[in-house]
Amino acid sequence: MIDDPILLNDWHAVLPLAQLEAAGNVAGARLLGEDIVIWKAGERVNAWKDLCVHRGTRLSLGALQPDDTLMCPYHGWTYDGGGQCVRIPAHPEQKPPTKARAITYQAAVAYGMVWVCLGEPANAIPPFEEWQDERYRKILCGAYEFQAAGPRMVENFLDVAHFPFVHENILGTQQRPEIPDYEVITDEQGVTASNIRVFQPNPDGSHIPNWVTYTYKVHRPLVAYFRKEAEEKFAILLMVTPIEEVKSLMWMCMVMTQADSSDDALRAFQDEIAYQDLPIVESQRPELLPLDLQAELHLRSDKTAIAYRRWLKQLGLRYGAS
Repeated sequence: MIDDPILLNDWHAVLPLAQLEAAGNVAGARLLGEDIVIWKAGERVNAWKDLCVHRGTRLSLGALQPDDTLMCPYHGWTYDGGGQCVRIPAHPEQKPPTKARAITYQAAVAYGMVWVCLGEPANAIPPFEEWQDERYRKILCGAYEFQAAGPRMVENFLDVAHFPFVHENILGTQQRPEIPDYEVITDEQGVTASNIRVFQPNPDGSHIPNWVTYTYKVHRPLVAYFRKEAEEKFAILLMVTPIEEVKSLMWMCMVMTQADSSDDALRAFQDEIAYQDLPIVESQRPELLPLDLQAELHLRSDKTAIAYRRWLKQLGLRYGAS
């Protein structure tokens, strides 16, 4: 287990609920260097250490039973929803000992994703108000696997000055790369950057270049959000799953009020953006995000990143940062 209470006691999105259900309600995942099994019985989602206490077999290779228990594929040891072994087929007359119990974690479902906390949650799952609004279409994108530390990926999400170069002619243009000044506030809710303006070549599908205004928020170290301030509402909740310190998955929940493009087309658009970012983020050195502001150079347009780094240092984050 990693030595970082901030992330151990935080909620992390690990996989889509639909993916779990498609896999027969039993699936494996990895979080913070720990292999976990996610399984669903009725409406309850469980997350455990992916380990049968008998001979160490992965429980994620097992199967859900009709009585809402999970059976290990090796010797058929069967566990109830609380983690207690309730059946040992080789000794049907024997009541399983109390210590025959899986190591359990906390799990919940929000925004179509299964979230897991390996410790004791210090905060609620981050808010995403648009998800509850029936006016919005909801599209999940990802997972995108990066050989990169989670905080590096979040900081890239917050950085709009790279739009004209990494996402040229999509989110920005090198003819207008300037980023006007904007406001950043850090409080008990995290980091909020407002009135961020970017000149974009085709901001609304009209192919008429114009300025676009964004609001960015960082709710938790590995969960961030942006909202496009326009007549047609658009927002994204970014969730980074830290698999290892420099290996992470990125998920994006997109919500919007416009309905012109298909879900597949919108996912393809987000795929293009993510895979343009991938080689850039994977190339960054040092791999761990420096929280010492003297380690790298900063400009006024980096105000959100500066606030993010200061906030992570204030929290005491160690995993994925230096």
